[in-house]
Amino acid sequence: MIKKFIRKILGVKDERDPTQAHILGPEEHGIDPKLVSPNAIRLTQTLQENGFKAFVVGGAVRDLLLGVKPKDFDIATDATPEQVKKLFRRAFIIGRRFQIVHVMFGQELLEVTTFRGAGSANAPKDEHGRVLRDNNFGPQHEDAARRDFTINAMYYDPATQTVLDYHGGIADIREKTLRIIGMPEARYREDPVRMLRVVRFAAKLGFTIEPTTRAPIPVMAPLIDNVPAARVFDEMLKLLLSGHALACLKELRSAGLHHGLLPLLDVVLEQPIGMKFVTLALESTDARVKAGKGVSPGFLFASLLWHQVLEKWTAYRAAGESPIPALHLAADDVLETQTDNLALQRRIATDMRDIWAMQPRFERRAGRAPYKLLENPRFRAGYDFLLLRCESGELDKEIGEWWTAFYDAEAGERERLVTQANRPAPSGEKKKRAPRRSRNRSGGGEGASAAPASSAAGAGEE
Repeated sequence: MIKKFIRKILGVKDERDPTQAHILGPEEHGIDPKLVSPNAIRLTQTLQENGFKAFVVGGAVRDLLLGVKPKDFDIATDATPEQVKKLFRRAFIIGRRFQIVHVMFGQELLEVTTFRGAGSANAPKDEHGRVLRDNNFGPQHEDAARRDFTINAMYYDPATQTVLDYHGGIADIREKTLRIIGMPEARYREDPVRMLRVVRFAAKLGFTIEPTTRAPIPVMAPLIDNVPAARVFDEMLKLLLSGHALACLKELRSAGLHHGLLPLLDVVLEQPIGMKFVTLALESTDARVKAGKGVSPGFLFASLLWHQVLEKWTAYRAAGESPIPALHLAADDVLETQTDNLALQRRIATDMRDIWAMQPRFERRAGRAPYKLLENPRFRAGYDFLLLRCESGELDKEIGEWWTAFYDAEAGERERLVTQANRPAPSGEKKKRAPRRSRNRSGGGEGASAAPASSAAGAGEE
C-alpha cells in the first residue's frame, strides 16, 4: 500500500504484478504475421523444439504492433549463449558487458539474448553507478523489468501469435507515451545512454515522453560524459540515421543533451544561414533514409559541424592566414574536439576533411582547375555540399548552377562554360548565369538532376 501511494505521488504509472504477463491473442494485438521475418520464425521454432522458450522481443514487437515491418529482429530465450550457439551453424557469441549471440541466416543477422535476471548488487559499476558488466541470467519477468521502456518490453511468440506484456506497453503504445520502467534516476544512472534513446524513440515514433521519465534528464545529462565515446557515437549515428534526424536534434536541444555531443548547436540554430543550412542537410538526410537510399556519415557530420569550421576559418583569415591554410587549421581544431567527444572514426573524419577542403576549389573556375576538381574521387560529396551552401544563402546560387551545368556538359560545352565564367562582365552588368541542365546523372547514387539543390544536398554518396 505504501509503495502504491509513493508511486502515485511521484507520478509513476501503477502497474500490475510485474511477475505476471498480460497475454494478448491475435485478435487483441492485431499483428500481421506476414511482417515477421521467416528467419526469426525459424530461429524461435528451433529453440522451442529443443525445449527452450523463445520470443521476438523489443523494438521489433513495438514496430509490429504499430503495423510497421521491423528492420531488425531480436530474440529472447531462456537458453544460455552456449546452448544457442550449439543449435546453429553460423552463431557467434559476442559482448563483454552483456553476452549475446549473433546468428546468421544468409545476409540476415538475428541477435539472441538470454533472459537477464535482476541486477546483482555485486555487478561491477563505475563511480557514477554505471553498470560495467552484468551477465546475470534469470526468469522472463526479470528480463522484462531490465528493459528500458514499457513499449520495448513485450514478447511475441510467432508459434502461438501471442504477445506477453509485463509493464503496460500495449497501453502506452496506444496512448503514444514513452515511459521508462522503474525509477528514472536509477535507470539513467545504470546506463546514461538511455537518455539519448528516449530522445530518439520520442522523435522517431512521434511519442510524448512521460513527465516523470523526462524530468531527471537535464540534471543527469552530464553522466553521458562517462560513457565510452565509441558507444555514444553509435547511438548518435542511430539518432541521425533514424529518418527523423531533424526532430531528434530539436529534442536533444530541448532536453539539454546536445552539450558536448554537438556543441554550438544553439548558436548555429540561432543564426539564419546556419539554421537553414543544418535544416536542409537534415531534411535531405531524412528523405534519403525514408526512401531507402544510402547516407554518408562523413557528409552528415561535415554538414552539422560546418559552421564551426566556418567560424574558425573566418577567424584565422582575419588573423592573417591565407585562405587554404586557414581552412585546414579550422578543420583540425573542430575535428580534434569532435574526435574526443564523439570518437569519430578515422575514415569518417577523412571524408569530412576532404569535403571541407574542396569548398574553396569550387570558386576557382579558370584554366584546368575545374577539370582537375571533377576528377577528384570525392567530387560528388563536395559538389552536394556546395549546393547546400548555395541553397542556404551562404554562397551565390550562380556558383552552384555553373557547376551543375559543367558537371552535365560534354567536352565542348565545358570549354565554353569555363570561358564564359572568366570573361569580364560589361560595366554595370552581371555575368550571365550558366544554363540549368535536367539530364540525370549516374554519379552519386541519386539518379536525379542536381539542379535543385534541395534534392541533391545531403547525399554525399559516391
